[in-house]
Amino acid sequence: MYSTPWCGYCHRLKSQLDREGVEYDVVDIEQHPEAASLVETVNHGNQTVPTLVYSDGTAQTNPSLKQVQEKLASLAG
Repeated sequence: MYSTPWCGYCHRLKSQLDREGVEYDVVDIEQHPEAASLVETVNHGNQTVPTLVYSDGTAQTNPSLKQVQEKLASLAG
């Protein structure tokens, strides 16, 4: 998950993922310029977070918990 420390949507999604036992890595785009560039690429020039990038190379921006769970299930199948 690409995130920033001050992003309320990021905090909400993290707490939901934690509650459901979903594992994820967090990359602070303010601390990693290369990550900020990736987020901009995925989001048409915007540094919109949370942005999740999956093992198949696809990405979701500000997804719901349900969207994340559905995507992870599709990757596992």
